[in-house]
Amino acid sequence: MHVIARPTIISYIQQYPETKQQLLAWLTEAEHARWTCPQDITNRYRSADFPTDHHVIFDIKGTKYRLVVRIRYADLSSQGTIFIRWFGPHKEYDLLNVENL
Repeated sequence: MHVIARPTIISYIQQYPETKQQLLAWLTEAEHARWTCPQDITNRYRSADFPTDHHVIFDIKGTKYRLVVRIRYADLSSQGTIFIRWFGPHKEYDLLNVENL
């Protein structure tokens, strides 16, 4: 998968240094993945949520943080793209409307 806004992940790590290991691990896995449908993600990340057809919420560092992405799934002509939309503590995530990101 092609991850858009990789520098955004780095800025989140600077803002929340305790998440560095988990965010970098997620980034590495995502860049090497080829997700063609939500089930491909669920097979690896059982706690992933899918609030819309193209949004995915990943738990980071247990349930302390949430990573919200918009995804264009891979197909025969595309490797797929992940757009980083938001990252932060769970309590701030509860205030978000993911569909408006």
